[in-house]
Amino acid sequence: MPRMTDKDYATLLGFRTELRRFLHWSEEQARASGLTPAQHQLMLAVKGHPDPAGPTIGDVAEYLALRHHSAVELADRAEQAGLVERRRDDEDHRVMRLRLTADGEERIQRLSRLHLDELRQLAPLLAGLDDPRG
Repeated sequence: MPRMTDKDYATLLGFRTELRRFLHWSEEQARASGLTPAQHQLMLAVKGHPDPAGPTIGDVAEYLALRHHSAVELADRAEQAGLVERRRDDEDHRVMRLRLTADGEERIQRLSRLHLDELRQLAPLLAGLDDPRG
């Protein structure tokens, strides 16, 4: 394995700095939209889940690296805020799935557009992480 160069360290520092800046910016965008950062993450987990029936609480807990009971509490608060709703699974009625409400859909779409625009600005920095040494 080749030795790390000063440029490698500078690249890593730049990336970590931009990543932290992005996360801070993201939290501020959520708050400006009347959401907590956790609600924003929950909504993205629901919207980004590949099954059109929606994720289970267990799926959300895995996406957000939360304990099951913490994901339940987050979903409870988001449901009370009118952002998500719970529905029984069509095939297994013991399973509850989460879906966004109309308000949740509107908010996640607006926030996601902003986030993708911001990420596009970070693309040149990410491109600088290519290892020319192979």
